[in-house]
Amino acid sequence: MPIDKSKITKEILEKASHCKTADQLVALAKDNGVTLTKEEAEAYLAELENLELDSADLDKVAGGKRVCYAVDGCGFKK
Repeated sequence: MPIDKSKITKEILEKASHCKTADQLVALAKDNGVTLTKEEAEAYLAELENLELDSADLDKVAGGKRVCYAVDGCGFKK
């Protein structure tokens, strides 16, 4: 059954990111009125486990990549 995304808040997502086991995640979901199977929770945790940024992505997120959209150049020094 699809999850009702209108019930998912930033706070719930933050708490979910700290769950270490599928059982913890299922309990959190239940406490917040969301139906989540153990299999769905395991899939979510596996997805989070594989979520890792490489150094190029980290540079972009951290603002380390300079991008110039000016027509006449930007004057960045390399």
